[in-house]
Amino acid sequence: MISNDLELFVHLKELVVKTFLKRHNASKSVKDWSGNDIVVFQEDLFERVKARVSEKWFYTYFKNDTDKLPRVDMLNLLSTYVGFKNWSDFKTANSKVSKQKSKALQFYLLPIVLLTILIAFWFTNRSHTYTICFIDDIKGQPINSIRLDIKILNIDETPTYIKSDDNGCFTYTTDADYITFVVQSPYHKTDTIVKSIKNIDNGKVKLNTDDYALMLDYYSSKNLIDWKAHKANLEKIFSNDALIYQIFPNNIGIELYTKHEFITKLTTPTQSLKQMKILSKTYADGKIVKLKFIVE
Repeated sequence: MISNDLELFVHLKELVVKTFLKRHNASKSVKDWSGNDIVVFQEDLFERVKARVSEKWFYTYFKNDTDKLPRVDMLNLLSTYVGFKNWSDFKTANSKVSKQKSKALQFYLLPIVLLTILIAFWFTNRSHTYTICFIDDIKGQPINSIRLDIKILNIDETPTYIKSDDNGCFTYTTDADYITFVVQSPYHKTDTIVKSIKNIDNGKVKLNTDDYALMLDYYSSKNLIDWKAHKANLEKIFSNDALIYQIFPNNIGIELYTKHEFITKLTTPTQSLKQMKILSKTYADGKIVKLKFIVE
C-alpha cells in the first residue's frame, strides 16, 4: 500500500510542477529549479491555498528522491493546489485511472506474454533430426559397401560415436541448429563436416576416395577380384571421350590424360596417387566427361 501511495505522490509532484509552469517560467525538471524559482513557487502556493512550505521541506520532498510520504496536511495542500479537494480525493481519482491503465496494459500485454512463452517453449523444446547420407565423390554412388565411422562433436558434451547403416547413412536427433561430425573410412579421406538445419539440403555428403589406400589394400592382399571390379566400375563411370586434365601447381602448365591412362593411374598405388586431389568434375548422361585434378 505504501509503495502505491509513493507512486501517487510522484504523480502528484508532476502535476504540481505542471500547474506551476502554466503561470510561471522555470525548468521542466524540478531538480533544476533555482532558489528564486522555489521562492516564486512558495508565493504561488500561498496565493492559491493560503499555505506555505519551507525551503528545507521543498528540498526534502521535491528536489531529492524520497522513500517516505509528507504529512497528510501537506499532501492535502498540494492536492488542492492541482485542483482536487484533498489527498484522499486525489488518491481516489488517480487510483481509478491507474487501475484502468493497468487493466488496459494487462489486456495488451497478456497476448504478448503468452506469445513470448509459446515462442520460448517452442525454441527450448524443439528438436531436429538430421539424416546424412555419404556419396563417393568419383563414382557418385552411395558408400554402402563398408560401414563408415562417425564421431559427432556435441557442444559441451563428450563425442557421440555411431556408424553408417546399410544405405550409407546415419540419423541423429538434437536440439542444436547444426551438427559437427568427423567421418572416417578405410578407403576415403577423413573429413570434418558441419551441417546446419538451414543448409541440410538433401542431406548428402560427398567423400573423396582415398584411392591410394584402396589400391594398396588390393595389391597387398592380392585381392584381384575386387581390384578388377573397381577398375571395371571406373570404366563405366568415365565417358570414352572424357577430357582429363592434371593441373600443375603455380600454374606452370597442364597435362591431358586419356580415360585409360587416368584409370591406370587410379588403380596403381604410387606416391602421386596418394597426393592426388580432384578439383572438378563434369557429368553428362550419368558419365564423367571432364575432370581436373592436381597432385599436391
